[in-house]
Amino acid sequence: MAGPVHYEVYIRKTAPAPWSLLMATEDRKAAVETAEELLKDDRAAAVRVTKETLDPDTMAFASTTVLTKGAPEVKRKRLVSEEDAGPSCNNPQDLYAPHARELIGRVLEDWLSRNGATAFELLHRPDLVEKLEASGVELQHAIQKVAVPESQATGQTVHDLVRHYQRLAEKAIERLVLAGRKGLFADLSQRSVADVAHKLAGQADRAFAMGGAVCAAMADVRGARQRLDRLMDIADGAPMDGPPRALALVPVEQLLCEMLSQRTSLAEILGPALDQGASLAAVVRMAAPAEVGIVIRADPKLALMIPPVDGPAQRLGARLAAGDFPLLASSLARMVLRELMSPRRLRPSDAPGEIDILRALATTLTATAGRLLTLEEVQNAFVERSKILITADFVAAYVKACDTVLCEAEMLTRLCENVTGAANKRSAARWLQACVGSLRFETEMRQAGGTAAQKLGVLAELQRAVRTANLSEHDEQAICAVIGAVGGMVEAESRLTTQLARAPAPVVQKLAVLLRIAAGETAPTGPAADRARVEAIKLLRLPESRAALGAEPQVLTALRPLMKSAGLAA
Repeated sequence: MAGPVHYEVYIRKTAPAPWSLLMATEDRKAAVETAEELLKDDRAAAVRVTKETLDPDTMAFASTTVLTKGAPEVKRKRLVSEEDAGPSCNNPQDLYAPHARELIGRVLEDWLSRNGATAFELLHRPDLVEKLEASGVELQHAIQKVAVPESQATGQTVHDLVRHYQRLAEKAIERLVLAGRKGLFADLSQRSVADVAHKLAGQADRAFAMGGAVCAAMADVRGARQRLDRLMDIADGAPMDGPPRALALVPVEQLLCEMLSQRTSLAEILGPALDQGASLAAVVRMAAPAEVGIVIRADPKLALMIPPVDGPAQRLGARLAAGDFPLLASSLARMVLRELMSPRRLRPSDAPGEIDILRALATTLTATAGRLLTLEEVQNAFVERSKILITADFVAAYVKACDTVLCEAEMLTRLCENVTGAANKRSAARWLQACVGSLRFETEMRQAGGTAAQKLGVLAELQRAVRTANLSEHDEQAICAVIGAVGGMVEAESRLTTQLARAPAPVVQKLAVLLRIAAGETAPTGPAADRARVEAIKLLRLPESRAALGAEPQVLTALRPLMKSAGLAA
């Protein structure tokens, strides 16, 4: 049984403001009119009237909305749950986790670049953290770059997060400086890496101490190539096996991952003269030298497109081939995939060359599938890259050097062959169909120099290339039909098949030439091939032709494949 009823009027003075109770009344009409007037006089951004009914049993009100008008309610910031409350990092050790180092590398990217260091080195070198602390604004700006997005994501106040990360940074700096003063980090110029690794094995802070020792050995080295060489020297001195070997190689691998993720460092190591495509090919060769070597032996032409790696990069490649640094090998392979899926051109000034380098990358990355990447990941990357190859800008640059429309058709056929993905194939096929179906293509082929037989041979070759481009059946048939129609016009104007049939030549010779045209070998399939097939049938029905073929069975045997291709024999 319902109890007493009254009406409440709520308002929001601004769109993001919360609802606040303005009045309560037992008169529904008065409540609605008041709300309407508030909205009309711009005294509220939004109004709401609710009907409140008291339940006598539970003494609780049941609320029903009667009216809501005005600006829509702004979605409030998400509140963090109890288990997610608090900052992401709470103690200095949390800063050494991979995701934390990645974030430090991003927010301090410019400062680290100026000082020729990585986030891993910053967390293990007392001299670097003292320099960062002395800079003042750099550290403060980095903390703000971390606190603001985290505040927006979790609902915590920016002020509290900034204060927390300031205290955390002070603790981490104090811990690192104190470790340096106590001599926790061994001097690798005085002691061997293997000796240090064996001594630290089993200690609580062994990873921190070993990382500091490796980073201290890098302090006086400038230049990415020289730094890589020093890291390879450290890796060469690592213990042969067991936990001590892992203890020595892990900080080296972490440093390598951070160093090679920087484009400037990678360009210096592989060679600054390399364009983006050649640089990616060199990275694949460094990450998987064994697989790339097999591919090059199978296709020596790839050696011209895949740059060799030498010096420190070659030393690193040998270690990757031996199974060392698996995280680095995977990181490099995925970096190549990210670049392939990005809109950045591989060879901005050479569109045909971009197709060549993409073929080389596709071949080498497919060879590494199963060890570094899955085949599906490689295929998806090239499907994304193919979307760039079918844009108007790329196609215009790709065919820019062509003097004739036939050259454009041949280039576009090659483009169709090299793109991947059903949608990309369809888009490339539309470019090619527009080219061969244009009036310019028809006019140029009919008026071009050379004999009719030569032009038909060129069209037949173009038609065969289309069939090997792996287009959809519909697109392939449509393009081949257009090419065949143009071939039919060329043949009709020259009356080539009629002249061949009436030529004063041996019957067997004329039959062989006509069958090649009918089979699509020396002319495109279509009207020209159909007319040649008709003339060939007429020749075969002549008594003198049957007599000539009966006298030379070996000739009939040689012609039988052509007759099958032309549809004249089973």
